[in-house]
Amino acid sequence: MTETLRIPVEHTATGTRRLALPDVLRGVAILGTLMTNVWVFTGPGSEWGVLQGALPEPSFGTFPAAAESVFRLVADGKFLSMLTILFGVGLAIQYGSAARRGQPWPGRYRWRALFLFAEGTVHFVLVFAWDVLMGYAVTALLAAWLLTRSERAWRRVMWWAAGLHLTVIGLLTAALAADSPEGSSSGAAPGPSPDGGVSREVVELYAHGSWADQIAFRLENAIALRLEPVLTFCLLLFLFLLGVRLFRAGAFGTDATARRIRARMLVWGLGLGVPLNAAVAVGGSDFVLLARYGAAPLVAVGYIGLIGAVVDRVRRPGVLMGGLTSVGRMALSGYVAQNVLCVLAAYGFGLGLASGLGGAWRPWWVMGLWAVVSLVLLVFSTWWLRRFPAGPLESVQKWVLRR
Repeated sequence: MTETLRIPVEHTATGTRRLALPDVLRGVAILGTLMTNVWVFTGPGSEWGVLQGALPEPSFGTFPAAAESVFRLVADGKFLSMLTILFGVGLAIQYGSAARRGQPWPGRYRWRALFLFAEGTVHFVLVFAWDVLMGYAVTALLAAWLLTRSERAWRRVMWWAAGLHLTVIGLLTAALAADSPEGSSSGAAPGPSPDGGVSREVVELYAHGSWADQIAFRLENAIALRLEPVLTFCLLLFLFLLGVRLFRAGAFGTDATARRIRARMLVWGLGLGVPLNAAVAVGGSDFVLLARYGAAPLVAVGYIGLIGAVVDRVRRPGVLMGGLTSVGRMALSGYVAQNVLCVLAAYGFGLGLASGLGGAWRPWWVMGLWAVVSLVLLVFSTWWLRRFPAGPLESVQKWVLRR
């Protein structure tokens, strides 16, 4: 995944080194997706608990509840959408590279996507049920083919995909609201039970079960646990093609045109997305789909503009910017590594922190886990890329695709 998104750093006329914006954005997106997933790893029933509504609704009644709510609202769906847009940027780069070399398209890119699907399948089975790589691989195959059509044709598909996605999410949201007991969607509704309504057997599985038992559980419930990429396929396609569109428009460059595009992204993305996210958050659990799959992508566009504005003002990249660039350059390795680290920290066959810590310690230890894992990724990625040209999984991908 990461290789397709890589853009080398640029050098100015004076020889000073500039950060490549897509690398920084990708690094932020990887750590940002963990801001959402860390609550999944540490919640009752973990992956299955999400389907049972174990994660609490936003609440501002106490300081800890408010801190958790803000942390999750900042991240939920936004950074995943950003990562998806950037995958489309990578697709555009690969397409342009093939065109310059006179190579057929999709050509070898199909093998890259199929290998990504295999990587995602292994990741799903062995590590994390909410894997995104499988969905990306399938969407990439269609998006790559669409780029062989005229720009007018694939842009029409892009907007049709957006319309169909919003229609489906709107209908599902209406169904949730109609099915809820009167008043249950209010943000003032009582909080969940300690186990969030998840069956005791599933809670025990993740709190004390073996790795083999959890793998078996994922395989037995694979259909239910793979519903998200099916539900959001049209959204993924739209965001892929939006990434292509933004790249071709020059949104990730360093000139004045690029800065103007990013400024508009910031204003429209945050100007529309933040109020919409706040409104659906107040609406409660009935609007969870609209929040994550409707409002969040708007905010993601604003985040790209905001991060771009910050990077534009960086004259001498420091440790943080360098670390984010390194994480972005080996995003596939970073994505898998952060999930492995959280599994080992939270689940019963590891440190078992999810069952051992709670009460007054939550949400602080969960945020601390995110901070520690993020720091590990920043340091390790920087160290690794000083010694090797690509991340561990990226190197494996290159080696296999050369066979």
